[in-house]
Amino acid sequence: MSFYSRLLSKIIQTEEVESFRKQLLGKKVVFTNGCFDLLHPGHVEYLARARDLGDFLWIGVNSDESVSRLKGPGRPINKAEDRAKVLAGLACVDGVTTFSEDTPLLLLSKVKPNIHTKGGDYTKETLPEYPLILSMGGEVVILPFLEGKSTTSILEKAKTSI
Repeated sequence: MSFYSRLLSKIIQTEEVESFRKQLLGKKVVFTNGCFDLLHPGHVEYLARARDLGDFLWIGVNSDESVSRLKGPGRPINKAEDRAKVLAGLACVDGVTTFSEDTPLLLLSKVKPNIHTKGGDYTKETLPEYPLILSMGGEVVILPFLEGKSTTSILEKAKTSI
């Protein structure tokens, strides 16, 4: 399989999630989600740490409409299909699915991960997905947040240098 074919095979369409998940029985599936608008070192470190927790790292990527609702006008910078392709190009990423809701609850109910990770700027108990993950027998792991390594800080810096 070519590298490009392998990259494309990591992008899992919403309607394929449940059948794809069945192929992962016996594997420890780790899930995380986000906008991933401008990929930066904080994302890469976070995703590598998440992948270290299991056998398969599945990323939920907010759709363009979802990002606009969450981040405001002018966002996202990159289209969802481009963000998914960039993430799929990372060695630590095994699967990527775009979702259109503001929270990944519907996608999580289909992926049924063993572990759901979020960055250190969150707490387990305040995550809307926390009760769902617990009800499915999974766990939520909060990974360290790298200060100053965020899309927002990159955009702010770009604004001040113009």
